[in-house]
Parts: sequence; structure tokens; C-alpha cells
Amino acid sequence: MAHNLLISGATVLGLTKFGVDVLIAVAVIAVLFFGLAIWTDETWLRVVLAVVATFLVVFSLNFFRDPDRTPASAGRGLDSLVISPADGRIVILKETDEPNYLHSRAWLISIFMSPLDVHVNRAPMTGVVEYFKYIKGEFIKASEESSTHRNERAMIGLNVHGRRILFSQVAGYIARRIVCPVKVGDTLRVGERFGMIKFGSRVDIWLPLDARILVKMGQTVRAGETVLAELP
Repeated sequence: MAHNLLISGATVLGLTKFGVDVLIAVAVIAVLFFGLAIWTDETWLRVVLAVVATFLVVFSLNFFRDPDRTPASAGRGLDSLVISPADGRIVILKETDEPNYLHSRAWLISIFMSPLDVHVNRAPMTGVVEYFKYIKGEFIKASEESSTHRNERAMIGLNVHGRRILFSQVAGYIARRIVCPVKVGDTLRVGERFGMIKFGSRVDIWLPLDARILVKMGQTVRAGETVLAELP
């Protein structure tokens, strides 16, 4: 009951439910630090404690923000559009082999998320989860291309009217906790929140080769809004 109230409160404040546990911990630490700042007679220590507590609160509120987004396909009947699953910058855009779910050559689009980006991930299309695999791995820098196959990650395969797409939440050097309460058989709606990565990193998405790519390298994209590609 209390947990549900906290989730509702976070939603009202524009924060993600996936960050409630961390926000509670930060709130406790901040109160403790502010209390120590009031208690101490040392001016320099008072300033340090207050600054650290303020930074933790501001950083956490910024990191766990969860603004509403409207997919470009909403109300237009364009269920062939692939919407970005993450905020960030496109760092990889190439053809590659995808042996896990598509079992074919595919387009790979990788989106790198900085600590300042919104980190809630959203479904790129409407479909049924047909494949899910959580893979334990390394925690090398997410900006390195090899992290796609080496790092810890959650992979979700979506069946979209008989067409297959695959997307993956990839942990990084600092971001080591993936939240993905998804299971095989679930139906995801385009733009629906399906998880997040605490604190950072990247999301990869594999699309069929006949997809028409509508973004370019280095482009900044927004989860739940930016159109990445269109399927035939």
C-alpha cells in the first residue's frame, strides 16, 4: 500500500516509478546531511554538507524525471513507424548480423544516453513480446561499440504484425542496473514505458533490412517521439 502511494506521488511529480527506491534513499541521505549541517559549528563543513545534499537531490530529480511523450504515429494510423526507445544521441547506424531473434542481416541503431538525458525507455512499436533474454556480462564503457555484445543487457524481441524487431537495454561502466519488468507474452504499446537503465548507458535496436531509415549518425533523438525508421 505504502509503495503504491509512493509510486503515485512520484507520477504526480513527473518522476518515474522505476526510481522510487533510489529517490527514497537520496531523500534519507539528504535529510541526514542537512541535519548534520545544522548541527555542526564548522562553517566549511556546513557548506560542504549542504552542497553535497543539494547536488544529490537535484541530480536525482533530474535523472528520474519522466515527461509525457506523444509518438509521431499517434492518431495517424501509422503503425509502421519505429519510434525511438530512448533519449540520446545515435552513435551506431549500420548493417550487421542479428542471430538472436531476427536471425538475419539487420539495421543496428545504437542510442547513447548521457547522465542528463531522460532515462525511461519506451516501446518503439506496438506488438507482442515474443523473445526476452537477460544476459549477464561486462560493464565496459557504453560508448564502445563492442559493449553491444559484451555488456550486461536485457534483450526484447517484438512481433509486430508478423514482422520482427529487437531492442536491447545495455548497461555501462557506471550504469549497472537494468530495470525491465517485461516477459514473453506481454503486449507493448508504442511509446509505453517498459523500463529504464540506472544510471545511463545505451539502447540498441535491430530492424529488418527493408526498413527505411529516417535518422542519421550523431542525431539527437527523444524516446516516444522521434521516428527512427519505417517498416514496409
